[in-house]
Amino acid sequence: MKKFQRGQIWLVNFDPSFGHEYKKLRPALIIQQQKYITSSNLLTIIPISSKIENPTVLDIILIKDNQNRLMKDSLIKTKQISSFDKRRFIKLIGTIKDEILDNVDKNIYLFLYGDQEIKLKL
Repeated sequence: MKKFQRGQIWLVNFDPSFGHEYKKLRPALIIQQQKYITSSNLLTIIPISSKIENPTVLDIILIKDNQNRLMKDSLIKTKQISSFDKRRFIKLIGTIKDEILDNVDKNIYLFLYGDQEIKLKL
C-alpha cells in the first residue's frame, strides 16, 4: 500500500489530459494537508516541470538534490493546482525541504487570494 505524505514528490500519470493540462508521466508535489490525505481517494498536487527557461509569476525553482531526487533542476508550477485519483500515482521520487514547502504555501495563498488579508471564521 502506498503511503502518501504532504511534501512528497511522486511520478504521476497525467494522461488522459485535455487542452493546456499537463500530459504524460511527470513529477508532482503533494500539497494536501496530511489529515485529509487518508479521508479521500483524491490527492491535491502541483505538477513539476523540467522546463525552467521561462518561469512565470509564482513558479518556484527546485534545484535537484539528494532529497528531492529529481533528474534536473525544475519548476513547481503553483498555478496548476489539481486533484487526482491516488491510482494515478506511480512511484515515490523524493521530498522537498520544509522552507520550499513554506514558499509553496505562500505562493498558493497569493494565487488564491492575492495580497488581501483573509479572516477566517472557525
